[in-house]
Amino acid sequence: MNNLQCDVLIIGAGPAGMAAALAAGESQQRIVMLDDNPRPGGQIWRDGPEVELPALASQYRQAIDALEHFTLLNGSKVVAQSGPQQLLYENDKGCGTIDYQRLILCCGARELLLPFPGWTLPGVTGAGGLQAQIKNGLSLRGERVVIAGSGPLLLAVADSVSKAGGKVTLLAEQAAMSRLVTFAKGLWQWPAKVRQSLGLINRCYRPNSYVLEAQGQQRLAAVRVQQGGQIRTIACDRLACGFGLVANIELAMLLGCRIENAAISVDEWQQTSITNLYAAGECTGVGGSELALVEGTIAGYAASGNTAAAQALLAKRSKWQRFATAVSQTFLLNPALKNLGAADTFLCRCEDVTLGQINTQSGWTACKLNSRCGMGACQGKICATAARYLLDWPIPQPRVPLTPVRLETLAVLTPRQADDVE
Repeated sequence: MNNLQCDVLIIGAGPAGMAAALAAGESQQRIVMLDDNPRPGGQIWRDGPEVELPALASQYRQAIDALEHFTLLNGSKVVAQSGPQQLLYENDKGCGTIDYQRLILCCGARELLLPFPGWTLPGVTGAGGLQAQIKNGLSLRGERVVIAGSGPLLLAVADSVSKAGGKVTLLAEQAAMSRLVTFAKGLWQWPAKVRQSLGLINRCYRPNSYVLEAQGQQRLAAVRVQQGGQIRTIACDRLACGFGLVANIELAMLLGCRIENAAISVDEWQQTSITNLYAAGECTGVGGSELALVEGTIAGYAASGNTAAAQALLAKRSKWQRFATAVSQTFLLNPALKNLGAADTFLCRCEDVTLGQINTQSGWTACKLNSRCGMGACQGKICATAARYLLDWPIPQPRVPLTPVRLETLAVLTPRQADDVE
């Protein structure tokens, strides 16, 4: 087992994590960065055989490669807290512990997937999930693709589909046209976003539209969609569906951080409710790469004691926080989406648990006691998040281990820590 020691430990190598590393590195801090992907960049800057990274992403990757006193642990996942300022991790080489003085959480976000009839058919994926497959080399040549859900990510996915040879037959955005118009009128405050949006315009974009059902026998063949006051059935080969993003807060909750509005609560220095524990990026509230970069930089400076440099970035952060607020208000989910699933629709596709089996339960704990919901490979990251939205359940407290791991990794935990293993 490997043991590492550092001044600053950063969890997550997306834009926020890389920015935090560069800022902390200016003070010659010993930095360890841990990420579960094979290469840094997160989802938005995910590398792959079919990816041409943006110039900014390449600059950040080159800059962290040049850092002194820096260790990057790719393909690694945090398993548990194994000491007062120590985390246990696992990767394909085994497991290890990291002792740190300051910790910065840049855990990002994941897609909100809501169940509807047919959503488990082959050919139906998350919107971001399809984009990740494309970046890893998936060809969609000649395939008809419907993209549905909510948020700016849908436009980026449509662009990726077209570049991969697919044909977008519908881009269904659940937000109303009136909200989209208000949002567009205010974009002048962020000129870079105006240029970006112009490059992503899609003629198949339809507001006030959402998926009702995925149809097919062995594989997806068509999608029923509510489009305004009409219901349409559209033949397609793939459906990419995502209803926005939710912050990854499980590690923060395990460590005892205060959570507000389903995100990690931080102060002006990006410090959480726990001293010497910081957070930045989407895990503190979904806001895009620009906000993640400036938050990560502030966190890195603050964690390394350079508060003057952090202070100089507060106005820039405020600018991108206003953009994040505008996005969240524009793409608020229609309450009708809570009623997409039927009693026989799967909520937990890992363990084949239906909505009818859980909608009489009082909360997530009761749900797990009366079914195997959340006990599959995703450990509830999909179904628990959906249940939280559909049934207004409180956020469930995470348990050790945070991810499925080998027995030899669990053996590292003390008897008292092992008692908490679920």
